[in-house]
Amino acid sequence: MSKSLIQWILVLILFSSCSGLRAFAQPYTAPRPSPHVSDAQEARLTKLEQQTAEAKGSADNAWMLTSAALVLMMTGPGLALFYGGLVRKKNVLATMMQSFAMMALITILWALAGYSLAFGSGNSFIGNLHHLFLRGVGTQPDPAYSSTIPQQTFMVYQLMFAIITPALITGAFAERMKFSAMALFMILWSLLVYDPMAHMVWGKQGLLNAALGGYFPTLDFAGGTVVHITSGVSALVCALYLGKRLGYPHEPMPPHSVVLSFIGASMLWVGWFGFNAGSALGSGGLATSAFVATHFAAAAGVVGWGSAEWWRNGKPSALGAISGAVAGLVAITPASGFVGPMPALAIGLLAGSFCFWMVTKVKSRFRYDDSLDAFGVHGAGGTLGAILTGVFASSAINPIFKDSQGNPLPSGLLEGNASQLLNQLVGVFIAWGLAIVGTLLILKVVDLTIGLRVTKEHEIQGLDLSQHGEEGYVWEVA
Repeated sequence: MSKSLIQWILVLILFSSCSGLRAFAQPYTAPRPSPHVSDAQEARLTKLEQQTAEAKGSADNAWMLTSAALVLMMTGPGLALFYGGLVRKKNVLATMMQSFAMMALITILWALAGYSLAFGSGNSFIGNLHHLFLRGVGTQPDPAYSSTIPQQTFMVYQLMFAIITPALITGAFAERMKFSAMALFMILWSLLVYDPMAHMVWGKQGLLNAALGGYFPTLDFAGGTVVHITSGVSALVCALYLGKRLGYPHEPMPPHSVVLSFIGASMLWVGWFGFNAGSALGSGGLATSAFVATHFAAAAGVVGWGSAEWWRNGKPSALGAISGAVAGLVAITPASGFVGPMPALAIGLLAGSFCFWMVTKVKSRFRYDDSLDAFGVHGAGGTLGAILTGVFASSAINPIFKDSQGNPLPSGLLEGNASQLLNQLVGVFIAWGLAIVGTLLILKVVDLTIGLRVTKEHEIQGLDLSQHGEEGYVWEVA
């Protein structure tokens, strides 16, 4: 092999080696992903988001259906037992029947027109007839109220509020109103008082709706104005219009069974978690906050009422304890979704003491016969709670007011929003006015048509026998 050939071979080897090294030294470039892989990943992400939304919706719906059952339990057996134990034994069935009747009558009325009047789109004072006979109320959410639960779930949950509210009024005229008059009164009252008030506070375009831009944004998370003020004030009007029971206040009329009332009050306490925490319309943190506030206020109400009673009478009573719990629960109702645990304790403590004073001092001073203290607890406690909501409401708990950029604004007086206290007073004034005027008109109409009060003979006999032909207790002698 010649020398020149060897040189050429060496040159070629060196050239090939250098080319390989340059290729190896070039930076690595990842292969471009296949369009098919990217689309698959995007589809998986979309499916995951859909499954997450469905899981949240299912959780919210499960909690709301549970809450609806809890609120229904508040009426029957909760309120039925609570009120039934407080009357004389000759009226126990009639009193319980009044609560039970609301579960039937108001349900039918709600399906026909009540829901549409309360939550249909309308004007500032009343809803329209779009949802008459529950037309359009199906399994799809109504985003104006909740984006995660079916509108039918929302409808049936609100139905339970519509049931218990008129049932609360029956405590004021216990032992003296005809069953037929009670039924007609409650039907008219639900249409003319409850439905307009519910629409103003919670409905679309409502005058007092804080969540949807009402003209006077009144904070009422679960029904301080809608439920307790309207029922409590209406109860006082009923008691004054019908007059006192025969023998009141000269004859003693103690509860025939505090045991029944104790069981009923305990059920009310448990059911109230559905009442307040359910009003979050979801199973998130706001429901937890309302749950805690509800429990703390009830406990403080027991202490507030019990301490006042202990100081005045020298001993606390079981009836006082359960009354204090209800007073605390009533007062925290409008505030439950806006305050933390410590304000809830303060509200419950104040409510227990204030309602005790209303029942023992104010009632005896003006000598009205509010048989089971519906006004002293629900009317007075609801009014106090609505006002205190404007004091203690916190944007850290529920940022319901926001600026144009979505930043939270102060909610209550202690946060610097003094105008909210005025809004609360406007809501209270409207609730009182509607309840007084509406109740008086309805009582007059019913009285002129079928009469309100049972005869003297029937009242002495007892409403169990005179109105229903049966007795709550049958004692057999062997």
